[in-house]
Amino acid sequence: MGKPYAPWRRRDGDRRGWLRGAPPPRWVRVLPVALVAGVAVAELTDGPLDIGFLLGAVPPLAVLAYGPLVTALLGSAVITVLTVPAFRLDRPGNTDLLTLSFLVALSAFVSFVRSRRDEQLGLERTVAEAVQRAVVPPVPRRVGAVRCAGLYRAAQRGTLVGGDFFDVREGPYGVRAVLGDVQGHGLAAVATVVSLLGAFREAVLDLADLGAVAGRLDRRLATDAQDVRYRELFATAVLLEFSADGRTARMLTCGHPPPVLLRGGTAVELELEPCPPLGLGLFGAAGPPDGATVRLDGRDVLLLASDGVTEARDATGAFYPLVERLPALARDGDPAVLAERVWADLVRYCGGARDDVTMLVLRPAERR
Repeated sequence: MGKPYAPWRRRDGDRRGWLRGAPPPRWVRVLPVALVAGVAVAELTDGPLDIGFLLGAVPPLAVLAYGPLVTALLGSAVITVLTVPAFRLDRPGNTDLLTLSFLVALSAFVSFVRSRRDEQLGLERTVAEAVQRAVVPPVPRRVGAVRCAGLYRAAQRGTLVGGDFFDVREGPYGVRAVLGDVQGHGLAAVATVVSLLGAFREAVLDLADLGAVAGRLDRRLATDAQDVRYRELFATAVLLEFSADGRTARMLTCGHPPPVLLRGGTAVELELEPCPPLGLGLFGAAGPPDGATVRLDGRDVLLLASDGVTEARDATGAFYPLVERLPALARDGDPAVLAERVWADLVRYCGGARDDVTMLVLRPAERR
């Protein structure tokens, strides 16, 4: 296996935002320092000015970006500027200085509390991310005779996984891949994702037929649904199985959009006989259909995408034209680069993602 490619890596920046736990922007850190320096310079160069009141905002602003020590130092700088005669800032009386000193001390205490809470939240987030990354682990750049890359962007801000899932595994019956979407979004769907991925990884090792793998997932979800109050638990998925040389791919879809084949500068959505979604128990004793088999050459690329891609819309309600735009985005054929380009193009087209966005890019690896 090659070096893992992390599907949850934040190449598009920290999506949490400042008010949702991300570090404060640079201007918030610069503002209190700039305010002290600006007032001091203005008083020294332009003569007496009635702007000393601006310094009262420095301690509360420092709380937003700094720890208690820096907050206290900035507060001390404010008191110094107000009391040093050279700055000529209205010669504050004892009451004003006591009030400002109390404000500085209170700001330092609030900063201490905020810093401790940030540390605790940071630790909890690190643990949560480790758990979520165990659910959607990094996809190796190469699995057997298949090059691959995955991309995952959860719709729920502040989370790394939601209702979509994918995996690529090598077993005694070849390389197998799955990409799917469970009912629901966000953290409520994670338990279902964990159950399905566990069933898939076991089936890769135990079952010789791809249809039997789909049947195992269907049974797993149907069993889990018995413990759900409203028994409407289901998932869509597309499954692939590669030959030993990676040049032949068998695939079937269970209520999920079929893969897109990129070949010779053109993209086409493959036509597959649809199966019912997983969890409905509709496969019957015969199991799912055999699916379709596609012969691949070394330059062919298969793109599997969730409905967060295929059903994304712009401001006018027009669907994102994945098939039409894909050839221009796949200039060099690198799976990891292609997934990132499609994501960036989707964001430009739709102005953001309103649903979980998941992609899995697969192509035959170069012969060793």
